[in-house]
Amino acid sequence: MATRAANIQTALDQVAVLLVELTVDPKPDYSVDGKSYSWASYFSMLVDKQESLQKALANASGPYEISTRGYV
Repeated sequence: MATRAANIQTALDQVAVLLVELTVDPKPDYSVDGKSYSWASYFSMLVDKQESLQKALANASGPYEISTRGYV
């Protein structure tokens, strides 16, 4: 069974693939038969989702400690 961090990493990888697809073949916003398709909004939503998944991955990976040394 995959860990929470592994599942979040998988979701993050999937969002990254969608972002690549959108940037390789960008499409304009348009309407067809009264339905609107906003590719710019979709792209923004994916970027926001990527940022939230990165934060979730950092939280799921557990606590961390930063060690520093002072100079005397």
